[in-house]
Amino acid sequence: MPKVLGSLATHREQVRERVFDALRVQLYERGFDTVTLSGVAAAAGVGRSALYNHFPDRQALLVAFVEHEAERYVAELDAALDEAADPRERLAAFARLQLRRLAEFHLPPGQALAGALDPAAYRRIAAHADPISDRLVAVLREGAAQGCLVDDDPRVLAAVVAGALSSRRIVDVDPAELDATIATAVAAVLRAVSTVARD
Repeated sequence: MPKVLGSLATHREQVRERVFDALRVQLYERGFDTVTLSGVAAAAGVGRSALYNHFPDRQALLVAFVEHEAERYVAELDAALDEAADPRERLAAFARLQLRRLAEFHLPPGQALAGALDPAAYRRIAAHADPISDRLVAVLREGAAQGCLVDDDPRVLAAVVAGALSSRRIVDVDPAELDATIATAVAAVLRAVSTVARD
């Protein structure tokens, strides 16, 4: 690749990272309803026209952001699952990571988000949950095969576990209490689907 094209690609990626960092802060502080492209551009330190070259509207920005975050999250999840020694530890790692991400990532819940986006944009965002669900199903299936997790339909169990881990009430606590709260929730998930009691 010629040096100029490499420099352009690097610059483009740096702009996207700055924009995503600014959007992340605005989503956390104010929510999607108040996000504007001009506000994100100003916070990112890029011109409005430069932002419009990357993202023609708020929905395109949000979809690109979610795709970016999902890709990073799946890589982080895979690394955590690979480090765990058995299905129970993998389930615990999955639950911890889900709750940590929930504490950091502030998008409206599904129904509210669906109302804020056109159907095609919402479907693109919702599709990013599939690889995460597939990994949870695989952990539950492996645990059932090894006899350490209950041998029920893993897709149903995955939906139950994911539902339990999606409640903002778990992570909307004083930051000093977050680790203990997550540990309690992870232990509850493990108890719910384990075949044997463990400490």
